[in-house]
Amino acid sequence: MTKDERTTPCVKKYRTATKLVRGGTKRSQFNETSEAIFLNSGFVYDSAEQAAGRFTGDNQGYIYSRYANPTLSMFENRMILLEEGAESARATASGMAAVNGALMSLLKAGDHVVAPRALFGSCLYIIETILPRFGIHTTLIDGTDIDQWKNAVTDKTACVFLETPSNPCLEVMDIAAISEIAHKVGAKVIVDNVFATPVLQHPLNLGADIVVYSATKHIDGQGRCLGGIILGAEEFIEETLAPYLKHTGPALSPFNAWNLFKGIETLDLRVQKHCDNAEKIADFLAAHPAVRKVIYPGLESHPQHALARAQMSRGGSLIAFEIEGGRAETFAALNRLSLIDISNNLGDAKSLITHPMTTTHSSVDLATKERLGISESMLRLSVGLEDAADLIDDLGEALGPIAG
Repeated sequence: MTKDERTTPCVKKYRTATKLVRGGTKRSQFNETSEAIFLNSGFVYDSAEQAAGRFTGDNQGYIYSRYANPTLSMFENRMILLEEGAESARATASGMAAVNGALMSLLKAGDHVVAPRALFGSCLYIIETILPRFGIHTTLIDGTDIDQWKNAVTDKTACVFLETPSNPCLEVMDIAAISEIAHKVGAKVIVDNVFATPVLQHPLNLGADIVVYSATKHIDGQGRCLGGIILGAEEFIEETLAPYLKHTGPALSPFNAWNLFKGIETLDLRVQKHCDNAEKIADFLAAHPAVRKVIYPGLESHPQHALARAQMSRGGSLIAFEIEGGRAETFAALNRLSLIDISNNLGDAKSLITHPMTTTHSSVDLATKERLGISESMLRLSVGLEDAADLIDDLGEALGPIAG
């Protein structure tokens, strides 16, 4: 056992910034400074008896990287330290693999799921299209209306799923109140916490049972790789989720896990800078004559601003805003940007902007988009780490012709 393996459990006593840098580390016999990448698919055994014992669970160790891998374990363990209330975790190949795994491992034919209409397009597709194919009933509601949650949840509800803040309109939902409603009927609460990140919001402390992330976003945060993770109670992760992932195979690449693991070291620093920039840009946009509406949880004008302040430490890195005009004017403004990139990704070091109507939510039916407020003139801005003044200048030049 190496020195680091002996001391890793003590990391729990340290503060967040220290956990981000030190948590989960396992050094090999070479005592490397930066953690090693274990790219192998399989493992060998000292004896036939040891191999048999691994498969029965009588001795601990790795079997196959589709099941577990040392690099994935380091990533998972560091995320457990960061995600307050988490006892265990499993990494996945992408954020959507995490969403699918969390839901499908829990559900069976005849179960009922409640979710808000305000979901990322692929999440909505799973809820609306995939789950009903397996005899799972679903109900979509306005997730900001607690009475709708009360009316939708029944004795057959096995779980509820929500994003808060939501994609792309940044609706904020009351995790504690929703969890209380769900738990009265024994339903599990799954929260996609990707917009808030584990730096700004802790759903498990607010009553949720399971948290999922697209680690592609802020956790990597540098556009390098895909990844996802599911965190929750040890019983759920080990007894329900782990067998499902083991046998269906949405395994995360060890190389991607290493990138994500190293990205965590600077996560808090990056998220705080994202928020610093987003707050300045939200104020700029709110005062701009070409901007009809700004949606940002950190602004008092946000419909759930008080709730956002109660369950998030800051407003986050995402801003949604509507400009004057329609699609033609919106596309023209996008095309005038010279610094901010047009991209459907988010949570990156580089500022990225997208038109949800024609990209991330293009597969969502028009009536649902209209109900959610996704219009032809809405843009979603993921604020990066550049100088805020340069970003404001770029937006000003893009919006200037609209303002006249």
